[in-house]
Amino acid sequence: MADARSVPGEASIARDKTRSGARRREIQHRPSRFRLARSFGGLLAAVALAVAPTPAAIAAPADDTSVVNDVAAAVNTFIGTKDEGNTFPGASAPFGMTQVSPIGSHYAGWRYDDPTIKGFGHFFLSGAGCWEQGGQISVLPTTGTVARGGDFDTARPGTFDHNNYAARYTHDGELGQAGYYRTRLTSYGGIDVETTAATRTGAERYTFGESPAANIFVNVGQANDKHRVTASSITVVDEHTLEGAVETKSFCGGTRYTTWFTMRFDRPFAAFGTWDPSGGEPGRRSTSGGAGLRGAWVSFDTTGENPRSVTALTAISHVDAEGARRNLAAEGMRHDELLSFYEIRERTQNAWRSELERVQVGGGTRDDEVVFYTALYHVLLQPLTGNDVDGRYRGFDDQLHRVDDWTYYEFFSLWDTYRTHNQLLAMLQPARARDIARSVLTIHEQGGWLPRWAYANFETNVMTGDPVTPFLVDLWRFGALDGREEQAYSALRRNATEVPPEQSPFSGRSGNPTYLEKGFVHYDPNFRKKGMDVDPAHGGSATLEYALADCALSVMAGGLGEHDDARIFRERGNNWRNLWDDTVADRGFTGFPRPRNADGSWYTPPTGKYSPSSDKGFHEGTAWQYQWLVQQNVPGLVEAMGGVDETARRLDAFFAYDKLVADHVAAPRKEWVVGPYDYYNQYRYNPNNEPDLHAPWMYALIGQPWKTSTVVRAAQTLFTNGAGGVTGNDDLGTMSAWYVFSALGMYPAVPGTGQFVLHAPRFEKVVVELANGGRLVIEAPGADGRRLQYVSGLKLGKADRDKVWVSWAQLRSGQTLSVTLSDSPPEDGWGTAPGAAPASPCAAGEQAAISEE
Repeated sequence: MADARSVPGEASIARDKTRSGARRREIQHRPSRFRLARSFGGLLAAVALAVAPTPAAIAAPADDTSVVNDVAAAVNTFIGTKDEGNTFPGASAPFGMTQVSPIGSHYAGWRYDDPTIKGFGHFFLSGAGCWEQGGQISVLPTTGTVARGGDFDTARPGTFDHNNYAARYTHDGELGQAGYYRTRLTSYGGIDVETTAATRTGAERYTFGESPAANIFVNVGQANDKHRVTASSITVVDEHTLEGAVETKSFCGGTRYTTWFTMRFDRPFAAFGTWDPSGGEPGRRSTSGGAGLRGAWVSFDTTGENPRSVTALTAISHVDAEGARRNLAAEGMRHDELLSFYEIRERTQNAWRSELERVQVGGGTRDDEVVFYTALYHVLLQPLTGNDVDGRYRGFDDQLHRVDDWTYYEFFSLWDTYRTHNQLLAMLQPARARDIARSVLTIHEQGGWLPRWAYANFETNVMTGDPVTPFLVDLWRFGALDGREEQAYSALRRNATEVPPEQSPFSGRSGNPTYLEKGFVHYDPNFRKKGMDVDPAHGGSATLEYALADCALSVMAGGLGEHDDARIFRERGNNWRNLWDDTVADRGFTGFPRPRNADGSWYTPPTGKYSPSSDKGFHEGTAWQYQWLVQQNVPGLVEAMGGVDETARRLDAFFAYDKLVADHVAAPRKEWVVGPYDYYNQYRYNPNNEPDLHAPWMYALIGQPWKTSTVVRAAQTLFTNGAGGVTGNDDLGTMSAWYVFSALGMYPAVPGTGQFVLHAPRFEKVVVELANGGRLVIEAPGADGRRLQYVSGLKLGKADRDKVWVSWAQLRSGQTLSVTLSDSPPEDGWGTAPGAAPASPCAAGEQAAISEE
């Protein structure tokens, strides 16, 4: 019998099985707007309500507050598949190692308006912005003869290029839910394709028309556009089974790594063959080699009384071929027989129901619910399970290791996820958060340094700053480092005070030499890189990121009794001041962060005048956007900007606040940064990228919380129930986590504090089922996400609360937040009194006041 790691949802799901069953029974006796049907039969009944396979948002009646009866069906996996959201529409289990999704003509895999599907790959990242991100082991059903001079001419190598044999398809009847995808290929006489996936095993079901020559092409030599296959192999093992391996050079020009696979069919092959760069050969059992066209085809008889459907199960491993075989045996077979496609689908969708039901929402429109549950779904796709069912995984020392009673996770986009995704998982998934923290510390043990953007088992050094510090400090604050605090602190301290040696593949804080000596990371666009990015090439933003990380680390140091370190890191948390140039003026405001050269002089462009909206010195943003990355010392920033009134005026200009109030739906699309990659020459809020995601809550932190609610409601209009419904790249769930927090009415604005800054919730009621059995209930009668609303009063439990924040310590055992909303801004009302904002952890004299009140 397979151990707990072999089922969809992983070990923590198995541990929560009893609790989940009890929770489902309880839900069934709640008022109807929170009732969630559990029966698999109910799934199909909800399909018509659930998904919008069109790029535009569904238009719902103005008074429609009906709920979807099945949370798995409430997910619309097409959201984010246009406008560089870079999500994938296909199937995955929660935190799955494998995903089965279509490949089109985009580096992320597939876009909603792609005219053809080249195949169905077995690995994808959700929302990443780099190229080279998946599509390995591409499978496509076809019809026709495969022979010399046949429909697929084996004498012509180009026959087997997936750009040539790609199939057209239709959006009519296409469906994307949590754990299930289907489409209809209109080429090759019409073929219906369905996909689902267990944690490490994908499943596809192909239903052909009546054809004398039904084939399945398995392409190992090609993957997503820009994902370069450097070597591949495939072997016909027996009349049901294919095996092989694909080596790719992945993610922003990163290191080569290998994916092994085992693919087993529920029917014997009527014929087979393989192809290589010289062409195809019927009956040949294997092919292997370097880059180039390579793959196998298998054929079936679907005429007459023969079945027209073929099911294939594909297990992958990053360890070896035996790992793939064991994964298939544990997740896709019973007594040497393949599980049916629909049994795997039901298991996977039940796993998704268990995960998604941890948060129940009510009072919104149907679109509100679809957008919310799809965002939560995107959050729960990653990080990816890294170990096989036998516990083995390939570590950062390129050696094989084995876990026992925990799950090793991979793929950490820390520059993105430290801001929202990390805290949401820590709230909803404490067992997984502990394993995530342990995985990151294991990378340190095996690789010698902490990661920044860890892809599979290597460091890419993509992005800049020091994201791993706030990432781990927040996990400490949420309790995910219990028993490993000292280990984590030691690794973080070394990371913050040293630089990896030249021979290390890690860049670490490459800007530390000047930062530790002079208090800033110098700007040098030609600084030597170990990957795509390096901190001195973006010295301005790197300084701000280091300072934010140092402040978070000071909080952890103080909590662990390392008081001397706490003082040092707290002082370094104010190194942002070393970039503040009081002489820079722009658009009626004076004083902006500005890059410095190695000798301490200000960077000056050839034009002779520095502009805070330029593309120099700041990574994927400008000084206008990065000026707000000082949430660790709000009083200091306010002082630098000339006082509260001037800070508020600058925020108003940044958000085009008056125009938001006039039309909060149209203004964001006209006034804010619109293009997903329009990082530079901008002075407005960029809702598509991470550096200023927290900026709406700066209003609340300076005493104007009603304006936070305005901006958040305006930003929520950018998340829609359609293919273009994610702003920018979703970045492994980061933007989706932002949306979830925004809908709940709370946001983790200041790393290391465990505090949430509050604003108007989107739903009338939210129930969050906590892992300890408690319930976080957020009530906001009359909440309507379609219009601007403001907090006029709040209760924490039964007590009135005028503060604009709550701490995780106040919520983690269960609590009720009761929010009173109004239609007009209470400018002298809730949250505006002195002391309503939380203390800043690195403001003068305030750190002692950081509490878990």
